[in-house]
Amino acid sequence: MRGFRVKHVAKIGQKSIYAYFCHRIMQKIRNIAIIAHVDHGKTTLVDRMILQAKLFRDTEKVGELILDNNDLERERGITILAKNVSVPYKDYKINIIDTPGHADFGGEVERVLNMADGVLLLVDAFEGTMPQTRFVLKKAIEMGKKPVVVVNKVDKPNCRPDEVNEQVFELMLNLEATDDQLDYKTIFGSSKQGWMSKDWRKPTSDITALLDTILEEIPEPPFVEGTPQMLISSLEYSPYVGRIAVGRVTRGVLKTGMPVSLCKRDGSIEKTRIKDLMLFSGLEKSKADEVKCGDICAVVGVDGFEIGDTIADYENPEALPPIAIDEPTMSMRFTINDSPFFGKEGKFVTSRHLKERLDRELEKNLALRVKDGATADSFIVYGRGVLHLSVLIETMRREGFELQVGQPKVLDKTINGVRCEPVEHLTIDLPEEMVGRAIEMTTRRKGALLHMEHRGDRVHLDFDIPSRGIIGLRSNLLTATQGEAVMSHRFKGYEPFKGEIEKRTNGSLVALETGIAIAYAMDKLQDRGSFFINPGEDIYNGQIVGENSRGDDMTINLCKTKKLTNVRASGTDDKVVLAPPKIFSLEEALEYIQEDELVEVTPKSIRLRKIYLDENERKRRKS
Repeated sequence: MRGFRVKHVAKIGQKSIYAYFCHRIMQKIRNIAIIAHVDHGKTTLVDRMILQAKLFRDTEKVGELILDNNDLERERGITILAKNVSVPYKDYKINIIDTPGHADFGGEVERVLNMADGVLLLVDAFEGTMPQTRFVLKKAIEMGKKPVVVVNKVDKPNCRPDEVNEQVFELMLNLEATDDQLDYKTIFGSSKQGWMSKDWRKPTSDITALLDTILEEIPEPPFVEGTPQMLISSLEYSPYVGRIAVGRVTRGVLKTGMPVSLCKRDGSIEKTRIKDLMLFSGLEKSKADEVKCGDICAVVGVDGFEIGDTIADYENPEALPPIAIDEPTMSMRFTINDSPFFGKEGKFVTSRHLKERLDRELEKNLALRVKDGATADSFIVYGRGVLHLSVLIETMRREGFELQVGQPKVLDKTINGVRCEPVEHLTIDLPEEMVGRAIEMTTRRKGALLHMEHRGDRVHLDFDIPSRGIIGLRSNLLTATQGEAVMSHRFKGYEPFKGEIEKRTNGSLVALETGIAIAYAMDKLQDRGSFFINPGEDIYNGQIVGENSRGDDMTINLCKTKKLTNVRASGTDDKVVLAPPKIFSLEEALEYIQEDELVEVTPKSIRLRKIYLDENERKRRKS
């Protein structure tokens, strides 16, 4: 029995030696989390593991992102919610957790790393280490997780696998990794092509090299005997059994029908009973009579729990330390839709619906906070960034909600009597000829250039920039670089206030009447600015229909029709030619609006509007 010493007898007691040996033999489990920057191939790699384990017979599933089954995840090509899957390999069970790469979903990353004993750090062979790579790796190293590095996408042109491997080592040194963590193994390959190898110059036919390395390098879960303990790290919902707690058993054994205590974050203890236990088996869950220490399972029947609570012994409950989550850095006002078009497209439109939905989200979204707003039908929602909050809004609109949201606001703090604001580390990758424009736009928003590096025919820029400077930067940067710029950022910390940042210089074109936008009227007003709507659309008084070419707001009448007469003259009946309108995505709309404006979100439409629809009311508020 390798690994057993005489000193263990004193530690676990003679009666328990047999149980100890039995558990050591049976503990053929590996718990790993896959961490990486956005779009470096995490979910594709998990799909390859699933296919190699023959959990899917259909080879046509390759490239379909089996785990990203959420519509939003498939459309955006990002992982938003952490997923659990189990892969059998050589009599071992590998529990895999696919984590989000965006720093905005840090709450998801932190809680699922609690369930893992090691991590697969996935890095793009061309792009190398990126801001989110640093973010998730820092969390893993702080928690003492052993990494296996996977340099992915070695099939890309101009890739630099060896250089990237050195980059990872330097990053881990900077993050103060231990000697054991620095003694990591590196695997090279291509998730898309379905091969992994210890030498990137020698492609193989499958990913066996990676699976073998996981078994060798990732430690087995430690066996801890005693009363049961499980930290609830995630949750699922079933319409049949309700909320299901997901976590890893860190001590003892859980059994079906066992009475347990639920130790809540606030210190209170509730007595309850486990109805069913389920283990992750491939992509599905299978019922189990008991779950031993070290395995990840789902618990049915424990009601009233929150993420971070502990399932413990009935008689002598001991709580585990709750999950620590980074504080929100941004707030947004959510309110009911009170525009003239309210209730036409959505199913849930009242403040009661809105509050119930936000309360439901709080149960599983750890990085979110909600407070009552200034009015009875408004709420202040705090999150980790525009993407974090916009994913919530997009999910709600697809569920049939109508709501309005205000301008994102960054949360300042006073530290030692000094006003401080959140600062982000920003990276931009773009063609060399466009570098000047990117640097100019970023420095105007108080960004400080830290590093500039040539990578092939593109340039990599590193900045420190206030969080408020990032709001609206992405859309402006894409416009200025013809869509070539690739931008990403992560929260760095709080630093002294950097000073005022210039805001949007152009005013809004605001509709004067409620009705249908007429092409004739739009044609006559084209020189006033650019439009956000098409002719024939329904508009209302106070809706923002375009951007003014000047700095102030302008009220215009787009419902004005051509007066019909019997007189015909050459040139008066020319065909109307309109420039195509600018159609906003939800993030772009949130980044575009000013303080006195709102985004109206319904299942079918995204509209911009003034908070006060009446022009006279707006003038009165300004004066």
